[in-house]
Amino acid sequence: MDGGTEFVDGNALAGTLAEVFAVDVTAALARCGSCGETGPLAGLRVYGRAPGLVARCPGCESVVLRVNRGPGAAWLDLRGATCLRVDLPD
Repeated sequence: MDGGTEFVDGNALAGTLAEVFAVDVTAALARCGSCGETGPLAGLRVYGRAPGLVARCPGCESVVLRVNRGPGAAWLDLRGATCLRVDLPD
């Protein structure tokens, strides 16, 4: 950052996100944006009849995430989670 700029472009995320998404995300802890229940992604209830996969909170049934794989791309919608904690080696 220079010249008073308070931000950099999204390329600054590349290293950190590459490390996060290179792990088994099913072990990551997600907090439900609706009821606050926290647990591993592997504990979510996944439904596959919608386009893609829809994962719901086991506590309140709210949608925590959606993932859809199409030709050449995937879409990940995490707006039902307030946070996702991924443990990484130090």
